[in-house]
Amino acid sequence: MQNQSRIVIENVTPQINCGNIFIKRVVNEIVNVSADVLVDGHDIIEASLLFKHEKERKWSETRMSATSNDVYIASFKTAKQGFYSYKLEGWVDYALNWQHGIVKKIEDNQLVKSELLEGAEILKTLLKKTNKNTAKYLKHLITIFKNNDSYKEAISEVTSKRLQIIFIENPTKFLKNETQEFKVYVDRKKAQFSTWYEFFPRSASEEANEHGTFKDCHKLLPRIADMGFDTLYFPPIHPIGQINRKGKNNTTKAKNDDVGSAWGIGSKHGGHKDIHPELGSIDDFKALITDAKNQGIEVAMDYALQAAPDHPWVKEHPEWFKWRPDGTVQYAENPPKKYQDILPIYWENDSYKNLWKECLDILLYWIDCGITIFRVDNPHTKPYYFWNWVIAEVKKKHPDVLFLAEAFTRPKIMQQLAKQGFTQSYTYFTWRESKHELTEYVNELTQTNQKEYMRPNFWPNTPDINPYHLQGANESKYLQRYVLAATLSSNIGIYGPVFEQMISEAVPGKEEYHMSEKFQICHYNWQLENKLTIFIKTINTIRKENESYQQTNNIKFCFIENDNLIAFYKWNDDKTNETLTVVSLDPYYKQTGTIQLPLAELGIHHGHTVQVKDLVTSNSYNWQNEWNYIELHPTLPFHMFKIKK
Repeated sequence: MQNQSRIVIENVTPQINCGNIFIKRVVNEIVNVSADVLVDGHDIIEASLLFKHEKERKWSETRMSATSNDVYIASFKTAKQGFYSYKLEGWVDYALNWQHGIVKKIEDNQLVKSELLEGAEILKTLLKKTNKNTAKYLKHLITIFKNNDSYKEAISEVTSKRLQIIFIENPTKFLKNETQEFKVYVDRKKAQFSTWYEFFPRSASEEANEHGTFKDCHKLLPRIADMGFDTLYFPPIHPIGQINRKGKNNTTKAKNDDVGSAWGIGSKHGGHKDIHPELGSIDDFKALITDAKNQGIEVAMDYALQAAPDHPWVKEHPEWFKWRPDGTVQYAENPPKKYQDILPIYWENDSYKNLWKECLDILLYWIDCGITIFRVDNPHTKPYYFWNWVIAEVKKKHPDVLFLAEAFTRPKIMQQLAKQGFTQSYTYFTWRESKHELTEYVNELTQTNQKEYMRPNFWPNTPDINPYHLQGANESKYLQRYVLAATLSSNIGIYGPVFEQMISEAVPGKEEYHMSEKFQICHYNWQLENKLTIFIKTINTIRKENESYQQTNNIKFCFIENDNLIAFYKWNDDKTNETLTVVSLDPYYKQTGTIQLPLAELGIHHGHTVQVKDLVTSNSYNWQNEWNYIELHPTLPFHMFKIKK
């Protein structure tokens, strides 16, 4: 049967993969929807956006507004967590069409007695839809439309705004057309705005050469909270394998006192549901989680699905590994990196359902212990549809749980992981350094459909990555990288003590840390305070006080002719908070330039006075021109301006 409707609805946005992938929002965020809505001829058409939460039966409706070139727009706000559905419908509005036509004839001084009779028939269909007062009014109109003696009154009422509003509020959707349903998943606010700090708990001891414990970590929480971090990420805390254990600096022969890589999970002490005995007990860990939450910090665990050769799984579930003819398992590789201390899981085994269930049980176990955030190690080396399933299963009962995908790999693979359900994603920011690279990359993340499903998390460094531009870098460079990450993206993380203490010695010719903490215990002066730590705290405070920095997508880069200066304007959804950030990319010399204010986006004209207050120094400037002078020095290589109009 052919569709008899005359309405065509196409180019619906947002949608991903023809609606097969859900878009993402957080609570109280807006979903802006648009579509092309067309009809043959010149009839008046209407369109509506319908939406509902998964626990609601009734659709809410908001009328769409026509813009240029047959594009209709509307929006709705996501009030609570979970899935929302939304769809569009369109129809020829014969009532409005009748009113429009008769008004034109009246304006042309034509006699419209026949048209009034047609209107009376249309009004009859509305009587049961309206309240008593409106129905009474409509009955009066029906009477005068049929009475030649009331012609002048009828004409007056036909052209009234009151009748038009009644038609709009009580549409007859004859032969309407409707789109498919689209989905949006709504997370808590933390999915969109978070500030991560990473350290190895085994390095938390105040004493050199002593294995840290969870009890040592308690002492560090006030400092981390005071610096403005709300997420504390621990690398794996599980027992570490003895077989093929790595030595210091990633050597393949470990000495008796070598602690090994935290990612070589599993030993005689247990596997993924167990804790390294030198860190403490499960009760110690739960106490740390509680203490952190009391200080505004959530503990994020590492979820690394791999096994050391002596992991209990190897004997209990040998079918989960791919055995070679010589009775061995090929160790994990990510060329050129080799992980001799790790056995990769064989995901295509016949017992995959049991494997999947065990992987889910691991998550549920730690969630029951109080964990609500997981940083997932190398998710791109596991099946996409496994992630789709396991994340969805967790979210059914634990919607607060968030997942960060640690996947530095090809763009479409990173995007696919986000599509399959990951809450946040590591990015290429770590390597983007020039003005052109930063602008191009951020525009890709925020101005394409990636903004609908991929939430970037900008990390200047990680235990795996010591980028060339930080190797031997000065304090100004570290400041630049932190402020860029913290202002371009609403989600940010640092490998903490190494970053703030500017430890950057590298393996020659590689983006790896020399004497990496991945393979040894390090001792830090946890009481150290320097210019970098002070400014990290300042920047984090500014982020918490300004909503424009708590989102990523509302951004516009501003023209400034100096390639060593980058500037961008950000705003929250209702534009009650607007900021302008300017960063020097030169860590050695003063840089100057003239920045062009985005007048159109600010909603002001040339000559309108704008006050910009530097949120770091508290200095204020009154700008009356579109072009304004900027000067930045390596000692303080950035401005974070709040705009007042």
